Amino acid sequence: MRDTVLRRRANGEPVEQIQPDLIIPTGKRKGQNPSVASIYRALAEHEKRAAYPEAVEQAHADFAALTGSEVPEPRTEAKALTTR
Repeated sequence: MRDTVLRRRANGEPVEQIQPDLIIPTGKRKGQNPSVASIYRALAEHEKRAAYPEAVEQAHADFAALTGSEVPEPRTEAKALTTR
């Protein structure tokens, strides 16, 4: 969806004309058109990622570090009763 909007905006079309041609592929609103505000939010996020690629890489690295061994395992019912 984002690539379609970027390509058509590069050709001079406004977002308001592009919006009816877009369809949400998954989720609760599957098959419907995204709002104009959603399209602008997606474009703003794309611009932010393009402007600060090192920040995105750092965020991915931080998340990977957090999801390593630091994430606690869920306790079984027996363990939960014995730790009190």
